[in-house]
Amino acid sequence: MKKKSQNQGLVYSTDPELMASLETQELEEISTLSRNQQKLKVYLNTKIKPGKKITIVEGFIGKSEDLESLAKQLKTQMGVGGSIQNSEIWLQGDLVNKVSDWLKKQGYKVK
Repeated sequence: MKKKSQNQGLVYSTDPELMASLETQELEEISTLSRNQQKLKVYLNTKIKPGKKITIVEGFIGKSEDLESLAKQLKTQMGVGGSIQNSEIWLQGDLVNKVSDWLKKQGYKVK
């Protein structure tokens, strides 16, 4: 995940130096918290895709590579498909209890 810029609402400025600095400014990567510091929320959503159940894991703080790794592990362990949307892990089906139990066994804090 990327850290937001201090000038996130700025679209354009007449100050050429400011615009040049914004164009070259790179967002810093947030370091990944350890498993016991992560506070993940696992819940079921049926409104995103009507007629389909989606288990969502949100609250992961860290690098996008680590989020992708966790998503891959979850999909493998649960035997389902899924994806990452807006820094959340989406898994196909109603797996809230299974996912929560697996994450707790791995050392994550689950709400």
